[in-house]
Amino acid sequence: MIKYIFFDVSGTILGKPTLFQKIQESLNTFGFFNSSNEIKLKHKLLSEVIHFPDRTDKKFYDHFNSELLRLLGIIPSEEILDSIFKNCTYLPWEKFEDTSILSQINLPMGIISNFNNSLNEKLNHFFGPIFKDILVSEDLGIAKPQLEFYDKALERIGHNANEVLYIGDSLKLDIEPATLLGMQCLLIDRDNFYQKSSNKIEDLSNILQFI
Repeated sequence: MIKYIFFDVSGTILGKPTLFQKIQESLNTFGFFNSSNEIKLKHKLLSEVIHFPDRTDKKFYDHFNSELLRLLGIIPSEEILDSIFKNCTYLPWEKFEDTSILSQINLPMGIISNFNNSLNEKLNHFFGPIFKDILVSEDLGIAKPQLEFYDKALERIGHNANEVLYIGDSLKLDIEPATLLGMQCLLIDRDNFYQKSSNKIEDLSNILQFI
């Protein structure tokens, strides 16, 4: 029986919907016309294998975007990287439309996220004080997918792993470690990237079927 629900944040309940359009605009400036779907898919796959620090900077994004450009068949240059960084820095976070379902969930909910300690303010802005526990990597000094992060989360809420439903968008950072500890897991995959994955939902409203 589910007694508690944990959510990831980036890509799960919050996102930057204009990001891929802004990357595409930069590429178009230099004569590259990759589709937004290709950019989005390869950005997603790259995000699975490159670790995001709690606080990002230009050095990190130049590294990430260099690898993204290579996946897109483009040789990175300082000019393209500067354009992408300028276009994409400080884009606003927005909540996904399907997060409206959270107001209908009558179970305690919490957050497990690789994020800095500004997250509490962001979540309160978008959702109000609906999350009972907010655990971020910057505060704990450890990050997903380390199992210790999830152990600390379970210790905080006082429930057994099999009583917890965990929802995230990353196999590596979310679903795999949470499953290893015995949590029940749902992969949110709005773009159907992972067609073969089990326990997958394409809309957060589907959560209600599992609680």
